[in-house]
Amino acid sequence: MALLGRSLSRSHQLWAIARPSLGSCASSRVMMATSAQEEQQRYLEKNSSLNRPLSPHLTIYKPQLTSMLSITHRGTGIALTGMLYTFGLTMSVLPGDYATYLAMVQSWSMGPSLISLTKLAIAWPVSFHVLNGMRHLFWDMGYGFDIKKLYTSGWTVLALSLVSGIAIAAI
Repeated sequence: MALLGRSLSRSHQLWAIARPSLGSCASSRVMMATSAQEEQQRYLEKNSSLNRPLSPHLTIYKPQLTSMLSITHRGTGIALTGMLYTFGLTMSVLPGDYATYLAMVQSWSMGPSLISLTKLAIAWPVSFHVLNGMRHLFWDMGYGFDIKKLYTSGWTVLALSLVSGIAIAAI
């Protein structure tokens, strides 16, 4: 609020300087004696003296399915984008072709369980992100905003993404 008042008074000062013919405006200039840091410090001291708590943060909220799915959707999107760019840039810079590096990974003779877990670690985020993205498209069309439908679609996306991720990893 103090910053708004300060900016309004400064615009008033600029108006008075730009139009000196308006003598009454020039005489009503308000000079600001405090900076933004001083205003903030005064605000914090006042709230501290009144024993007002700071605004609550994530630590007081109960995790909900909808918020966790939203966070996971953003996280999988960022992770998939990072993996795609890293893989693409790495393959374009390194000598040799994809078959060379695939043969190198096969020579490490990892067990089938580690290979399956690696494939699942790639397949699940893709399937979750696609299915949850379809859920968002339904929301964009105006469907599924009822609380019961929100939770039903959320659990459905979770179950289908796990099943499809495991199915893709089993290939």
